[in-house]
Amino acid sequence: MLRLSALYRYPLKSGQGEELQRSELDRLGLAGDRRWMLVDEASGRFLTQRAEAKMSQLSALWNAGGGLTLRAPQQGSIDIPLPGEDAELRGVTIWRDTLRVPDAGADAARFVSEFLGKPTRLVQMPLERARTTQSGFGKDEDQVAFADGYPLLLIGEASRLDLSEKVGRSLEMLRFRPNLVIEGSAAYAEDNWKRIRIGDVEFRVVKPCARCIMTTVDPQTGERSADREPFATLQKLRATADGAMFGQNLVNDSNGYLEVGMPVEILE
Repeated sequence: MLRLSALYRYPLKSGQGEELQRSELDRLGLAGDRRWMLVDEASGRFLTQRAEAKMSQLSALWNAGGGLTLRAPQQGSIDIPLPGEDAELRGVTIWRDTLRVPDAGADAARFVSEFLGKPTRLVQMPLERARTTQSGFGKDEDQVAFADGYPLLLIGEASRLDLSEKVGRSLEMLRFRPNLVIEGSAAYAEDNWKRIRIGDVEFRVVKPCARCIMTTVDPQTGERSADREPFATLQKLRATADGAMFGQNLVNDSNGYLEVGMPVEILE
């Protein structure tokens, strides 16, 4: 039987993940997932572990009211409230999208600038300012917060185990930053799914996930692997014209909730 074996949320894009037992869903995926982001203060360009590997050491916990608690090595922690309606709007760029979103203020900026060692701002994504997903996949009305392209990422546990065997060492699931982990399927079975149901919520499987150099960052230490693994193996074994694929992007068709242990039904 297929079941949901793990749930992960990443309140801050490219920050540490939270392992959850249960989570509400809104139209942007898991409630609180990737609703905050770091940007270069001068350009507004988004920052991730691709260029700033130490972001893997930045703990980010989502608070029920929508605020954020950040904790950084040698810096302690800071509680950041959800920006109010009068918050400054900052122009930011994430991939090809340019938008204006609330800035988290000077105290948050000082904290993250000290951590990265350069002028940085923290911004937040309200539901009403969400981006649309990539044209040509899913529906025109599908939306996403600060995730790269889609609200949710699913990976089969058997796929991780197979890739670990090919690489020759155990690979942590958090290295691949999924939201949903499915147990009980064959390796890479998710490549062939089109629609699934977990609990009362249906999900569309809209596009494979093209992986990048971020997979080489150890989520525990923040260090990059010298042998470029597992990205090197993915490029050999999972290459397509659009990149090295691992995991599937999903869109939830309704709100609801997910809980670890729920059965997973393949609808199409």
